[in-house]
Amino acid sequence: MIERYTRKIMGDVWTQENKYQKWLEVELAIMQANEVMGTIPAGITESVRKEAKFNVNRIEEIEEVTRHDIVAFNENVREYLTPLEGSFLHYGVTSSDIVDTANALLLKQSSEIIIEDIKQLLETLKKRAFEFKDTPMIGRSHGIHAEPITFGFVIALWYEEMKRNLQRMQQAKESISYGKISGSMGTFANVDIKVEERACEILGLRPAPISNQIIQRDRYAQYMTTLAIIAATIEKIALQIRHYQRTEVQEAEEFFHGGQKGSSSMPHKRNPVLSENLDGLARLVRSNALCALENVALWHERDISHSSNERIILPDSSIAVDFMLNRLNDILTKLVVYKDKMLENLNLTRGVIYSQRVMLKLIEKGLDKETAYKITQSKAFESWNNRLDYKTILSKDETINKYLSYKELNECFEHTYFIRNIDKIFERVFDK
Repeated sequence: MIERYTRKIMGDVWTQENKYQKWLEVELAIMQANEVMGTIPAGITESVRKEAKFNVNRIEEIEEVTRHDIVAFNENVREYLTPLEGSFLHYGVTSSDIVDTANALLLKQSSEIIIEDIKQLLETLKKRAFEFKDTPMIGRSHGIHAEPITFGFVIALWYEEMKRNLQRMQQAKESISYGKISGSMGTFANVDIKVEERACEILGLRPAPISNQIIQRDRYAQYMTTLAIIAATIEKIALQIRHYQRTEVQEAEEFFHGGQKGSSSMPHKRNPVLSENLDGLARLVRSNALCALENVALWHERDISHSSNERIILPDSSIAVDFMLNRLNDILTKLVVYKDKMLENLNLTRGVIYSQRVMLKLIEKGLDKETAYKITQSKAFESWNNRLDYKTILSKDETINKYLSYKELNECFEHTYFIRNIDKIFERVFDK
């Protein structure tokens, strides 16, 4: 279902057709490397390259008998070759040499798509961060109004985190871009070590310094946990958008298309369904990452307990994260922001959000910390409980008047004080 909505390019990476194509590319690279080494007859690779084909339906038909996908694949390819050519297909190697090296090509291709997705999202985040750099809003801790920030500050925080995700994805791409063509136990008993080196070079991969029968699954786990972290960041942003769209908050919302309906029964509903979808998919990607971690520990030189789930988790998480990044980019590009409502909410608590500023000013003027805290807290609770203006209550207190003039007290209630360093923060985040 995910693949139906995502960009076609990522869906194409994980088709059966492309998987078998990568298997064929690996087999041909091994054959070419063997030919250079003089292990097989000269000119045979070019001949095989011209004739070699495969048919997905035919492979499945053969696999019904062989119960082995690589065997079925090679039998199908040999149907297009002469007996001599077919004899040197899959020469001296084992199934995992093909599968794992081909997986490296697929994961590398997927990584490149996701890296481009992140770069596109970073551009959108940067643009919107500067758009709302000076748009004041209330900052919240524990969901409770705290002190003033700006909406651009929030988006800049998302940008910085996504920038780290870009670095993580680049590292994950590096980690999975290794091939393994070292035979049944990884000891090069039946294949020359230089064949692996040459074949990997042809394929644009690096040879694993050491492997047993498989590429070690910590590499896959790094890729999958990186996707999970990216999904977690997406979930974090989507969850915040969902909060902003709540009726009681109403500071920002997803764009509502003409003709769109939010509910089958309530015509007035405009729901953050796109963000909710992202939060749901993040759970899926996280669970797949756990599966990848469990694949690291296999019996001795290998078993195939990892194989069955990797056929699901690798394509599903790659496709899901590609989809999620593109959907989030679309949400943020079209996000409707209500500046007036942000300012209204900033003043919703009648000034109690400035309690720390008042307390610190009292301390500067000589009042001890404990007394300053006690006064500002008690007056804040009085304002909150009785729906009274905080500054007015403070201005009537004898201790406050003893230490602060009305002008000094008034200055404590300017939201611009709290956001005066936004430009400096933006320089740290965006200055290259």
